[in-house]
Amino acid sequence: MIRIVDYGAGNLRSVENTLAAMGAPYEIVTRPEQLDGASKVLLPGVGHYGQIMRSLSTSGLRNGLLELIRRGTPFLGICIGLQSLFEGSEEDTAVEGLGVFKGVIRRFDDRLRVPHMGWNQIAARKECALLRSIPANPYVYFAHSYYAPVVSATGAVCDYGMAYTALIEDGNVYGVQFHPEKSGEVGMQVIKNFVELD
Repeated sequence: MIRIVDYGAGNLRSVENTLAAMGAPYEIVTRPEQLDGASKVLLPGVGHYGQIMRSLSTSGLRNGLLELIRRGTPFLGICIGLQSLFEGSEEDTAVEGLGVFKGVIRRFDDRLRVPHMGWNQIAARKECALLRSIPANPYVYFAHSYYAPVVSATGAVCDYGMAYTALIEDGNVYGVQFHPEKSGEVGMQVIKNFVELD
């Protein structure tokens, strides 16, 4: 059963609708013990980096998620869910990220229009499970003011003033900065690819 993490401010409804549309069974979880037996875990993220990380820590979900990742359970972070996988963020320097990947989340330069809002293309840097059956350089929908650095696990980048991580894949850990639930057929295929992972 897929578990969707509810930390109190996530955009759960659109993610739920996407899973329901493809007939994928799921449950909403708010406590770490509810993660037991998860086949896959989805962490949708909207709002403030500090809020999500504090909520995950207070609820005990932080350690629960890290344990599942260590065990090899497929994990998908969306938007701030991807950003949470790094060590920290300029949005709130007082909290630590999950630290799965090295690096800090930065704010876009003020010379750019911030937030980065709307449709933009992504370009794959390697073969990605999440991009199976998707044409090259697809357009997807973004809504964010902070971005993740390009690291060795980066699977696809977006160019907005500079290249940043739009998709990340490393073993059982996946993340997308864009919102697949708002990205039409491409986004549906990204979620379908995650759901169908072995």
